[in-house]
Amino acid sequence: MNASEAAKRLGISVKALRLYEARGLVVPARTPAGWRVYGPNELARAAEVAALRALGLSLAQIARVLKGELQDMAAMLAAHQLTLEAQTGALVSTARKVAALRQDLARGQAPVLKDMLDALAPATGLSVAFELPLPWGGERFELRDIRAINYITGPLGSGKTQLAMRLAKELPGAVFIGLDRKADPARTARIENTVAWLLDNGASRSGALIGLLAAMESGGASILVIDMVEQGLDQATQDALIAHLRRRGPAAKPLFLMTRSTAILDLDAVGPNETIIYCPANHSVPMCVAPYAGTPGYEALASCLAAPEVRARTEGVIAMRISPAG
Repeated sequence: MNASEAAKRLGISVKALRLYEARGLVVPARTPAGWRVYGPNELARAAEVAALRALGLSLAQIARVLKGELQDMAAMLAAHQLTLEAQTGALVSTARKVAALRQDLARGQAPVLKDMLDALAPATGLSVAFELPLPWGGERFELRDIRAINYITGPLGSGKTQLAMRLAKELPGAVFIGLDRKADPARTARIENTVAWLLDNGASRSGALIGLLAAMESGGASILVIDMVEQGLDQATQDALIAHLRRRGPAAKPLFLMTRSTAILDLDAVGPNETIIYCPANHSVPMCVAPYAGTPGYEALASCLAAPEVRARTEGVIAMRISPAG
């Protein structure tokens, strides 16, 4: 099979297949003309890599697992089990509510609207609703079933920073982490284990990384809303960072990550415990977008994301709107 056929068979993108090759995880054969071809062995290896990615492992972790080092696999399976158990508990709770409504109907008692809505609502309990600040016109924004990782993205000037700051204000105990993230020597020792894990998974030690981790550590167990999480980080560091954040498990406090990087928000790697909040350029109400081509908002979402090297060139760029009068 060629790359396109292999990716379709595996249910992944060609970009993901190329990334597996770049990291040495899958090595396709070549035709005399130099075209990549994937036989049964290459397809089987790529399927293993895709399955491990679905469990939340980074590519560096997958490389170690494929070499027979199973420590990372054990930790990720434990975290995945917790996620599945939480989802199972939510489904059981909803099923019981529906069963109670059916019993009421059998007795001739019609359920009230509130009871029906409660039965259909997510069981996580954490939600937020408020009137949107400028640049919106006071429209109401509501986010239910807040998940472990919540991405906030949109083009320049779309209002995503205002949305992030308002979320930090409305969510109980939330902390907003801005771009002024200088390393605090007093906190550096507390993050060394995290730094060591990131370096082991391909990250580069830098002031930007240490400052980010120190700021996150200072937030403690609070809900964190982080402005442009990729600021100052190279691609390998971003890859390691998002893999680390996914290791926290479903019991951790939610994270809100502002980003426009395809390394942080890789649409092919978004998991079931993650939400994408997209702020449209025309200042329509921010919307949750599913990471699948053809869903509402997907094309606009994909067009505002860029590779880390492109993001590095545009750091600090500010969008300005000039009024007709001036």
